[in-house]
Amino acid sequence: MRYAIYFAPPADDRLSQTAARWLGRDAFTGQTNELPALAGLDADTRQALTADPRRYGFHGTLKAPFALAQDRNEAELIAAFEGFAADLEPFEIPELTLHQIGPFFALVSATHCEPLQDFAAQAVQSFELFRAPLSDTDMARRNPDKLPSRQREYLKEWGYPYVFEEFQFHLTLTGPVPAETTTTMRTVLESTFSEHIGKPLDVASVALFVEPHRGAPFLVHSLLPLGGATQRKIA
Repeated sequence: MRYAIYFAPPADDRLSQTAARWLGRDAFTGQTNELPALAGLDADTRQALTADPRRYGFHGTLKAPFALAQDRNEAELIAAFEGFAADLEPFEIPELTLHQIGPFFALVSATHCEPLQDFAAQAVQSFELFRAPLSDTDMARRNPDKLPSRQREYLKEWGYPYVFEEFQFHLTLTGPVPAETTTTMRTVLESTFSEHIGKPLDVASVALFVEPHRGAPFLVHSLLPLGGATQRKIA
């Protein structure tokens, strides 16, 4: 089993529901749905190009998937997760935009958002003691020789190359999209997520995802509101 600390909106949030319909799977319930053709994107192509994010579930990575360290257990991780959520305050990403990161599409923050960067950095650091070292296979999967030196160092130290100043928040919507399909894909995504592109996004929750076994679809183990500690003090 692997665990991951992700940002995800609540299950009943309109963005979560739109993303679940787009990907063909709801990570909260595990329920899947058929993917019809959309505006020049046939059903089989859509199915293939959303396979990767469908397995992981709609999310923004904070602490990348990790196996538990030998001296840690799930109960300790859950307790730490509850404390992490309680101690952080909600904030807002001023504007979401659709962006192509290399060959895949994602929703990202339109501008640099310092609270978002801090949120991710705290997640990386807070859960590091729960992370088992990467196996040689997992390390090789990241192609470390092709990474810039800083990302290679972060991969060795933190198990993920895209942390701290190398981090770019993204809510993944596709796997790699062939060049000849990018224009069609952008048009379809702009239409599908039009309600959310150009709008702010409340970051008011954090999720613990689980992968029951390697290669299995990820599921939401629990989603907690941010700021529980403050709410308790006010109460």
